Amino acid sequence: MRSPAPEDDPEYLAQYVAQSQQIMRELQAARSAIQRVEGRAASDDGLVEASADGQGGLTRLRIDPRALRLGEVALGEKVTAVLRAAQEDAGRQAKEIADEVGERAAALQEPLDEMFVRQRVEQAARDLL
Repeated sequence: MRSPAPEDDPEYLAQYVAQSQQIMRELQAARSAIQRVEGRAASDDGLVEASADGQGGLTRLRIDPRALRLGEVALGEKVTAVLRAAQEDAGRQAKEIADEVGERAAALQEPLDEMFVRQRVEQAARDLL
């Protein structure tokens, strides 16, 4: 959006406000979408499965009883790897959502600055004289 001619100021402002409101709705929708994210992962043998939310918090962990035969260290490593993978999957999904809305928000033109407003006021004063 380019700077408006003085006679177009009201329309420009209305468009800017409408675009800003749309971006705010998109940001809120993205926030809700991130809250619904579920990253998932499973070990190669399927004995350990995990899920994580959009903030990386563990939401589900399933350990097949047969995994207990692996021993404490091996099971711990397997669980850690699966948890990390689920968190990475959730993080990737959340980042995709945030990046998409971030690109649209970045397209919003910078608001008009004080110099623009001052020039408009000075122009209006000159027009009155």
